[in-house]
Amino acid sequence: MGLKGKRILLIIGGGIAAYKTLEMVRRLREAGASVRAILTTAGAQFVTPLSVSALTGDKTWQELFDLTGEAEMGHIALSRAADLVVAAPATADLIAKLATGLAPDLASTALLATDKPVLLAPAMNVRMWEHAATRRNIASLRRDGIHFVGPNEGEMACGEFGEGRMAEPEEIIAAIRILISSRQSLSGLRALVTAGPTHEPIDPVRYLANRSSGKQGYAIAVALAGAGAETVLVSGPVSLAPPHGIELVRVETAIQMRDACEVALPVDFAVCAAAVADWHVENPHTRKLKKPNAPPSLTLAENPDILAGLARHPTARPKLVIGFAAETGDLLDNAAAKRAAKGCDWIIANDVSSDSSGRSVMGSDTNRVHLVTDSGAESWPLLSKPEIGRRLAAKIAEFFGRAA
Repeated sequence: MGLKGKRILLIIGGGIAAYKTLEMVRRLREAGASVRAILTTAGAQFVTPLSVSALTGDKTWQELFDLTGEAEMGHIALSRAADLVVAAPATADLIAKLATGLAPDLASTALLATDKPVLLAPAMNVRMWEHAATRRNIASLRRDGIHFVGPNEGEMACGEFGEGRMAEPEEIIAAIRILISSRQSLSGLRALVTAGPTHEPIDPVRYLANRSSGKQGYAIAVALAGAGAETVLVSGPVSLAPPHGIELVRVETAIQMRDACEVALPVDFAVCAAAVADWHVENPHTRKLKKPNAPPSLTLAENPDILAGLARHPTARPKLVIGFAAETGDLLDNAAAKRAAKGCDWIIANDVSSDSSGRSVMGSDTNRVHLVTDSGAESWPLLSKPEIGRRLAAKIAEFFGRAA
């Protein structure tokens, strides 16, 4: 995953973490990347244009209406002459501008004008990070395909403790490597992804289901499409917006999901991230059940095993079949057993039991997973679900001999 010859446009926002970007620039250049920097007005309160230029070896750009600069390197060309645009620290203000399409300065204009991937490293007070407006903006940008690294939990410069610290330079550079190396690394391959829950009807208003939000499956589909794969996403009922550039097939039940996967074949690889219900109700009622004196009796039948069906497909087995194992105990042992029982190549295991605060990973924006293969288990740290998607895309590229 080399950076030699890669071009990074770095936007330095206004926050105390701006000083870390100087070390990041130094490491990027040591790795062979070239770096151009845009320093916001607020960012210049924390680092100087002179210090940034000394490390980039290039002019530090600041003003949108710098006529000399516009003649030499207009903001459109500046935003597109890079392989990747990185904003660090990405403040709440900068994030809000990008989410709403505002472009009052050079940094926000460059972000809107670029046709390259964008990586944001948020940094702000924990209350700002948790504010509903910030959460809406983050969710909107994720749907737009913007990538994030961090923030981390820790002590703030203001003395408060919580989530909002900018990721460390090495974390940001690791994310840069993955984004650059995965770009178009899956071009020419066709992928199938399943996501979300299934709803198994009891009557016209009631159903059997689970707590899956579909966020992880959608994030994987976005990462695969971003890496160039022609991606079909078969989704159970979720409240997520349709991802851009992906063929989306909506289903309700496990049988419908099985049938949609069959239609999507042949594919080069499949990622079964959906939480498919194990059973369905035989002969669901066509009219709403009225509340009886005693609980109604339901006859359940086993649903098709979509993962095993793909892994053992008689005529169109994908070259790589990846399943998920959501467990609440004996995580790795159960995942290894599931991999063997289903006949799939890889299993991604995660613990879905509630944490000390009662929150489950289902529906959250982060996940901690273990990649189980015939070589053993590879444990990944707590990451955002889009970051897990990008890491998985990079692993799949390695499998197909496409790694940079």
